[in-house]
Amino acid sequence: QVQVVESGGGLVQAGESLTLSCTRSGEILGDYAMGWFRQAPGKQREGISCITGIINGIGRRTMYSDSVKGRFTVSRNNTKNTAYLQMNDLKPEDTAMYYCAVDRRNICGLDSINFFYWGQGTQVTVSS
Repeated sequence: QVQVVESGGGLVQAGESLTLSCTRSGEILGDYAMGWFRQAPGKQREGISCITGIINGIGRRTMYSDSVKGRFTVSRNNTKNTAYLQMNDLKPEDTAMYYCAVDRRNICGLDSINFFYWGQGTQVTVSS
């Protein structure tokens, strides 16, 4: 059974940085994409970043929402079955529960409907 666990959330001040980690356990056949989502109180879940596995032996594809582009960086370590989300220049509007999810396909997207396995989330709070 596939499990996804996020870690690294916390309370920071505006302008500071945090790095979230997402570790997958359990078997998935073939390579797959991993995504990051967030949900603030009273708001819909928002897809913010995605990273594929290696494509055609060349590299990975990444994707970002406009709200985090240029400030957040997604990366991945397949050896450790782990994805990371480096978050710089955090703003109060970044405050949310952050979720990691795994797509059984090796295709990137920011629509949550495409992701099958989900973690329980890690809270990020940014004070002004």
